[in-house]
Amino acid sequence: MKITSPVVGEMEVSADRVITFQAGLPGFEACRQFTLVHSADSDSPKLFVLQCLDDPQVAFTVTTPDVLGLNYEFGLTDTEVATLDLASADDASVLLIVSRNDASAPIHANVMAPLVVNTTTRRGLQKIIGKVDTSVTLKAVA
Repeated sequence: MKITSPVVGEMEVSADRVITFQAGLPGFEACRQFTLVHSADSDSPKLFVLQCLDDPQVAFTVTTPDVLGLNYEFGLTDTEVATLDLASADDASVLLIVSRNDASAPIHANVMAPLVVNTTTRRGLQKIIGKVDTSVTLKAVA
């Protein structure tokens, strides 16, 4: 599949790089197929672009919680496990959507709605968490 994104430019995405969010993402329910992209000049990237394949205008910057110094746990319902087709917790990867208003503003991570991706089946969902004990704001991510 070939797409042209204002964020990552023109790119070819093979079927084995597609992550499917069966219900889409809250506010972006029509966006169900995504791929993860990172800068080619980094062997161990800290930030990724979650690029929508259904609507190339939609892209989110994401990172893993450990990059932000976070180690938090949350449970998944039986329905969520089934949606992910998750056979082992080791196959689950957690991503956080990060944003900032402008280059001088702090980076904000959405810890209340992490993305969970089954790295084997490439199925994902956004887990809405009712409450966590902390809010994370960082001034810079190296």
